[in-house]
Amino acid sequence: MSITMDTTLASLVTNKRRVSALKSLGIVTVGDALTYYPFRVTEPVPLRAIREAAPGQQMAFAAVIRDMRVVPMNARRGYRLEATVDDADFARSRRVPGSTARLTFFSYRKSYVDWVSMRLRAGTSVVVSGMPSEYMGQLQFTHPEILTVAPGSAGAGAGLEGYARGAASGNGAFAGSTDPYASVQSAYPPAAAASSGAALKYDADTVQEALTRVCRPRPVYHASSRISSEHIHETILGLLWMMGARTSSTPDGQLAGAGAAGIVAPPTDTIAVQNGEENSGTTAESGAEALSQSIPDVLPESVRKAKNLMHRAEAFLAIHDPASTTRFKEAIETLRYEEAFVSQTSLLKARSHAHKSAAHSCPLVTDSLRDQFIASLPFSLTAGQQQVIHDIAADLAHDWPMQRLLQGEVGSGKTVVALAAMLQAVDAGYQAVLVAPTQVLAEQHAETIGRMVEQLKPAIPVTLLTGGMKLAARRKALAAASSGEPGIIVATHAAFSKTFQAPHLALVVIDEQHRFGVEQRESLNAKTDDGTTPHLLVMTATPIPRTAAMTWFGDLDISWLTELPGGRKPIRTVVVNEADAATMGRMFAHIRARVDAGERAYIVCPRIDADDEGNEGGSGVSAAAGSARGRTAASGSSARTAAGGRATRAAADAIGIDDPYETFDENGETVARPPLHAVAEIADRLQKLPQFQGIRFATLTGRDKDDVKTQVMADFAGGETPILVSTTVIEVGVDVKQASCIVIFDADRYGLSQLHQLRGRVGRGGTNSWAFLISRAEPGSPAEQRLEVIHHSLDGAEIAQADLEFRGAGDVLGDAQSGGKSSLKLLRVVKDADMIADARTRAEQLLAADPELADEVQLAGAVLDFTRGNETFLTSS
Repeated sequence: MSITMDTTLASLVTNKRRVSALKSLGIVTVGDALTYYPFRVTEPVPLRAIREAAPGQQMAFAAVIRDMRVVPMNARRGYRLEATVDDADFARSRRVPGSTARLTFFSYRKSYVDWVSMRLRAGTSVVVSGMPSEYMGQLQFTHPEILTVAPGSAGAGAGLEGYARGAASGNGAFAGSTDPYASVQSAYPPAAAASSGAALKYDADTVQEALTRVCRPRPVYHASSRISSEHIHETILGLLWMMGARTSSTPDGQLAGAGAAGIVAPPTDTIAVQNGEENSGTTAESGAEALSQSIPDVLPESVRKAKNLMHRAEAFLAIHDPASTTRFKEAIETLRYEEAFVSQTSLLKARSHAHKSAAHSCPLVTDSLRDQFIASLPFSLTAGQQQVIHDIAADLAHDWPMQRLLQGEVGSGKTVVALAAMLQAVDAGYQAVLVAPTQVLAEQHAETIGRMVEQLKPAIPVTLLTGGMKLAARRKALAAASSGEPGIIVATHAAFSKTFQAPHLALVVIDEQHRFGVEQRESLNAKTDDGTTPHLLVMTATPIPRTAAMTWFGDLDISWLTELPGGRKPIRTVVVNEADAATMGRMFAHIRARVDAGERAYIVCPRIDADDEGNEGGSGVSAAAGSARGRTAASGSSARTAAGGRATRAAADAIGIDDPYETFDENGETVARPPLHAVAEIADRLQKLPQFQGIRFATLTGRDKDDVKTQVMADFAGGETPILVSTTVIEVGVDVKQASCIVIFDADRYGLSQLHQLRGRVGRGGTNSWAFLISRAEPGSPAEQRLEVIHHSLDGAEIAQADLEFRGAGDVLGDAQSGGKSSLKLLRVVKDADMIADARTRAEQLLAADPELADEVQLAGAVLDFTRGNETFLTSS
């Protein structure tokens, strides 16, 4: 069986529980496993004799077992195993006197104790790695890592003279290979070994080999309660062995020769060793060749040599089995540059492809509808709006499709800019479509646009098309669109259906771009009968730093609206500790006063209700934007319930937070957090407060039907239910001018950009407004630091920059950060700006010489995979 990056783990790993646990982390194929990068690597373990030990400082040494005993623990159920070791030979090699120490193990399982007892029989040579402590006046190692050494290796001191010279400084970085399969702490005794007299399998042939293994740096992976970092590492090394790796990556960039410790063949109860692969006589050279054939390089050879980077196979080996921390970092840099190069190549190809397509030219005409519209506005356009409208007008006049990203602060007037562009297309005799992510927002857009164009001559038809319309109304809207009559169509996802036809479509405007995937947007390109591609204008109010925008949206022209129209007052932001009852009470009294003054208030919760299983489909966040979270490095363990346990993916989908921040301990395990607040729970609690006696509440979630959402919003805007308790379904585009207060529960668990979006729902009518961020963050914690950023800033770009630094690029930009299959795991948009620029320059040179990548088959495949894997980012190819 030939193993490739696409081979499934289920066909290779015999332990099905492990296959299931890895799948929960998003690891399904060999490629998923090799790109599941460790979040840190341990420092090399220094060699020290027992007399050189310092309590609390990790160390490794070779010794001989002098005696061993098992003591039942009478006060508590279980056993204590104690073994005394003597390092006389090893200490002599380091020119210090020998000494003894005690190794101690505790377990409730008799089988485990029996197995350890069999391994630690008197006279056995061992290598020990652990943290020393002192107990009853004697040096003790509790649950250290133990490697047993086969007899006949000429004693525990054999071959140690070189180590004595090289390790006197305490540096334990040796060229060799970690052997996770031999870990006492994580291994289970084989069934055969549990019985008396069974043949004992030793962990290493020589003391030198064992010392090499325990002293090497070890990668640590984000784990879960179902699988440990050690077992993840074990599986990945087993896969590398099966693909041909027999020796580990050494600092000189070559695979180690015959003298180096090799990657140990995985046990057959973990990995299904293929026929012929059990032969360990493979040479280093043939092993390296086999691994490079299984893992071909993606970067062009000329680029790799110019940047002095590793081969891809070598980089994977150096990351998952590092000879040194330096080598690990070099490998990470290699794959980080690979991501930069692939992403930039993909974006450049997309841009080139777009410019080769044909589009309807929509030049400005005399006394245009656009100019009539601008003249009819009751306010003056900002300088930014005027500039962007001018740039779009020039783009629309071309006979190739415009591809422009319009980024603007909440309330900066993006809708006016989009309407000006649509009127230019209509004036040229074509159709324009505005696609909104929700029915509520689509209806608001249709009403607003209809009101703005009603005085224009000739009359402009505005058609609303949503999935929740009555059948007769929907048929009428579809017929109007299919007629090809010049006009404006405002639609939801219904615009992506096969029944929607707009034969004279010249312009597509996507509002809140991160709610739609590339395939959806491309489906609109096929709506024209004449083979032209519509012009594309995508808009977002999610602030994206320039470096991030240039990185991800390199196939688009980018415009920014940074000025707010006159009359907008700054929103006062207050962070409230939920445990501070007095402040919470004053906040509710303040909200009641604002409601009595005729204003409105939003109360936002991340969950619909406390029933995890019942939350399917729930928060109003699309499947793209709300799926279970994988983190940038695919932590995979964040699909947790509010109570801190594991949840189903459907339950995780119901959380309205765009990407719950995970907290991990030093071993990559997720740390349980308090339960998230739910809409039903908070609505019930607030209605019982004395501050809200006589006030009607309404609730709104993504689970509600479209007609219910419309009615709830109408009652809220009209004042019948002046307090609305909702999920983040109100995050995008909802415009109620009387809303002056918003309370966001669990604010410490939101991304800063999402908090900024939610905060923008208030203060839209020129009144004083407040945003209350309810937090349970610990003092001095990263969560508290994040809230301080949004507490002190109303600048979306500044907030986005901080969010980017806190969370990584994916989380800020839309969806793949939320558990989508992002191809990017290492690239840091801000810190790697220079690397990205270099990759873009080299990619431009490569595409100029080979536009179709005919000579770079592997790169072409990686570019295709990148486009597919990141279709929820704002790319337009």
